[in-house]
Amino acid sequence: MTITYHEDLIQGSDAWLAMRCGKICASEMKHLLTVKTLKVSDNDKTRAHVWELLFQRLTGFVEPQYVSDDMLRGVSDEFYARQLYAEHYAPVSEIGFITNDSWGFTIGYSPDALVGDDGLIEVKSRRGKYQIQTIAENEVPEEYLLQLQTGLLVTGRKWIDFISYSGGLPMFVKRVEPDPLIQGAIIAAATNFEAKLADKEREYRATLASMPKVIETERRIEQEMFV
Repeated sequence: MTITYHEDLIQGSDAWLAMRCGKICASEMKHLLTVKTLKVSDNDKTRAHVWELLFQRLTGFVEPQYVSDDMLRGVSDEFYARQLYAEHYAPVSEIGFITNDSWGFTIGYSPDALVGDDGLIEVKSRRGKYQIQTIAENEVPEEYLLQLQTGLLVTGRKWIDFISYSGGLPMFVKRVEPDPLIQGAIIAAATNFEAKLADKEREYRATLASMPKVIETERRIEQEMFV
């Protein structure tokens, strides 16, 4: 297992985006695998993600994404949740990015913090109605399971504490341990996805080679604003 800790990266920085560029990442595993059935996904979002990562690998460029109000709130909520966790559970240390290339390709993960030598935390900023639901059901929401298991797979750590935070409501913390069944499905889905990427790159290059003339263009700042 080849695990690399990119300690000097700051999440959200240009260097962090460059490190993530073209890589399968834990937060996007939901596009590759269906959590309910653990079957490889084959839908519009999966196909769009193939083209997105291929674009990134060919150009080394990550197109800017729209930042919503929920995303902005999530940045500050993550800070408060991490602080509360450190006060009431255990000290934490921040890190920008972790990669693992054990499978012949690289999967990346950006943890919200490391806990000692064995643990991680993943913070989600939630709207009030979802926080109430999560506390009542006492379960990690299904939509986050693949990200958590991918994080554990990439890092090889023993556990990850899922933190659901909504200002004004109790913070919810639930420990998740590695699930070999889910992690096996993640590796299979990522392997399948890499094969699709390779196929599409061959198609792209074959088309370019057959074109009578290839006219290069220049990226403009206003184009980078599109989502």
